Amino acid sequence: MNLLLASTSTVHGQPYLSYFKEAWSAHFANTQGKPVIFVPYARPGGMSFDDYSAIATKAFAEHGIAMRGIHSYPSIDAAMADAGGVFIGGGNTFLLLKTLYDSGAFAAIDAAVRSGLPYMGSSAGSNMAGMTLGTTNDMPIIYPPSFDTFSWIPCNLNPHYLDPEDHSTHMGESRATRIAEFHQHNNQAVIGLREGSWLKVEAGEISLLGPHSARVFHSGKAAYEQAPGPLQLNDRLTLPRE
Repeated sequence: MNLLLASTSTVHGQPYLSYFKEAWSAHFANTQGKPVIFVPYARPGGMSFDDYSAIATKAFAEHGIAMRGIHSYPSIDAAMADAGGVFIGGGNTFLLLKTLYDSGAFAAIDAAVRSGLPYMGSSAGSNMAGMTLGTTNDMPIIYPPSFDTFSWIPCNLNPHYLDPEDHSTHMGESRATRIAEFHQHNNQAVIGLREGSWLKVEAGEISLLGPHSARVFHSGKAAYEQAPGPLQLNDRLTLPRE
């Protein structure tokens, strides 16, 4: 598989997708004239599919990459037959997963990506690559048929990961606390992706890219920092070479 999984689409003070434009423009450089299919199902802020697709399409067009919204095709099968790649944008993870299941896009995208079609996700779209949506930060505004996501990587992600602030007066749970609660009922590792970081999965290897380390959580073990570069997490998180 060939995956690019970003913590977010936008970092402070920079345009949409611009902070890692070299990575995604290279990722989709060989689409052989086919468009990248944009999946707008997460609908941030209740945005329409057309309006959300237009934002992504404009960013890609600036780098000479064609894009088309999955909803603009007569069927999911037609969209995937035309796909040179897939990009699932951010928004609400629960809404995204439900719409993927209900539309039939879940199985179609899964089969195509497992066959080598380049995939990119940001935020909710990156959550889809893990084993479940159990470590999303989103409110459960709607109930998907299952919490199971694509399981392309053998762990979960927590995009937008925030570190506890030592001198904060906030009395609510930190991200680390919530992930610890997750591990009371689940065994898979969780990678906390800080803003401006992304994962690349290629040739059976997961690499952390960008300027920040990631925070890695295992059930029953102390969390630790993972520096940018190939992830040497444990034998469960080393992907088999294809």
